[in-house]
Amino acid sequence: MKGTGAMELVLENVDRIVGGEIHLKDINLAFSSGSRYVMLGRTLAGKTSLLRVIAGLDPPTTGKVLVDGKDVTGVSVRKRSIAMVYQQFVNYPSLTVFNNIASPLKVSGADSDEIDRRVRHTAEMLRIDPFLDRLPAELSGGQQQRTAIARALVKETDLLLLDEPLVNLDYKLREELRIELQEIFERRSAIVIYTTTEPTEALMLGGNTIVMDEGRVLQEGSTPHVYHHPASVKVAEVFSDPPVNFISASVQGGEAGIGGDIRFPLPGHMKDLEAGEYLFGIRPNHLTIKSKAEGDITIQGKVELAEINGSETFIHTRCHDAPLVVQEEGVFNYKIGSAVSVHTQPDQFYVYDASRNLVAAPPNITV
Repeated sequence: MKGTGAMELVLENVDRIVGGEIHLKDINLAFSSGSRYVMLGRTLAGKTSLLRVIAGLDPPTTGKVLVDGKDVTGVSVRKRSIAMVYQQFVNYPSLTVFNNIASPLKVSGADSDEIDRRVRHTAEMLRIDPFLDRLPAELSGGQQQRTAIARALVKETDLLLLDEPLVNLDYKLREELRIELQEIFERRSAIVIYTTTEPTEALMLGGNTIVMDEGRVLQEGSTPHVYHHPASVKVAEVFSDPPVNFISASVQGGEAGIGGDIRFPLPGHMKDLEAGEYLFGIRPNHLTIKSKAEGDITIQGKVELAEINGSETFIHTRCHDAPLVVQEEGVFNYKIGSAVSVHTQPDQFYVYDASRNLVAAPPNITV
């Protein structure tokens, strides 16, 4: 049951088709021990389907799952060094927290002293050690999920799979557990694969990000690289919250044009663009209504909605028939239909070609 601390996991040409419906297509990925991987994608992107194939819970229709070069595609999950945490709180209702956490160790035949030591150590890491004698029904939702996570961590497996484990918790609990999980992952030599729909969660967890959509891998790489260089329009939309804004643009004679009346010299990262039609992408936090800075271009628009989100305001506008969301620090009220001036720096534009692939990325953009 205990992991070896060294493992290479490879997926080769994995497809999964159920009832004629494509769940996974052309998946080729490699995972290494001691690394953290975040699968980022919207609901039904294929993240859970991929985890289940990796775990051995579902077989791929075609393709292979290799562990250290050995084909384990048909090997039962019970014979693999794997632990998995689900979205829902999966605990045994009639067992105490201690016995819930201890259950996989008892199955593996560990002795009582070893079980006691590892259960208490894991419970302490997740701050549920005061509740070891309680039943799951006596715990809060956050404590129940910590128990489920502890039961997975206590096994010390080579592969740890977490399928949106914090999605059903409130905001404060999610923030606390994200920080704690980061620290725990840093101390483990296992391959950790974590799925989420939230770009901010992927950024916080760091490591490597795999962006998925409709059962396909769109892009993979280190989290900062994927975030700063989204290879397609779809990746840019998925890996931004709110999503990246897009506006049609043209390039000719060393200048860019937006909406027919706004022209500006091509900034450094666009200098080599050929004349033609493009999509310019801009993150909402790189737009502002509050004040104009030197070098800004200004796009006139109208407010369609002002959405207050904690200490931020998302101002939904329409500029040159394109919807633009402006993310402002602070709480502001804007009247629907009122005219606004939206400002941004040209060197913050992403540039996508007619195939919706990235051709130029802003330099030195901060998260």
